[in-house]
Amino acid sequence: MIPFSDEELLEPVKTVIDKVRPSLALDGGDIDFITVKNSKVYVQLKGACIGCSSSGSTLKYGVERQLRMDIHPELCVVNVPAGMENDIENL
Repeated sequence: MIPFSDEELLEPVKTVIDKVRPSLALDGGDIDFITVKNSKVYVQLKGACIGCSSSGSTLKYGVERQLRMDIHPELCVVNVPAGMENDIENL
């Protein structure tokens, strides 16, 4: 159980997303933070990350790993496909 509310996680998560963004940009990618809901961090990969075969690894071993190291070890990341930003309940 994560001892923080979703609201308390917003700013720290944004900080970590901004921390990993330059690494994605090196390969022509980017990441948008969408929200935190039920301790899941919803993001959307952009640019060269869309359709890249390594995007799953980028989320798991890049973004999620950094969130777990910097904030809490139980956080997980969900990539939101384009057009689904308002429908994260169904992901």
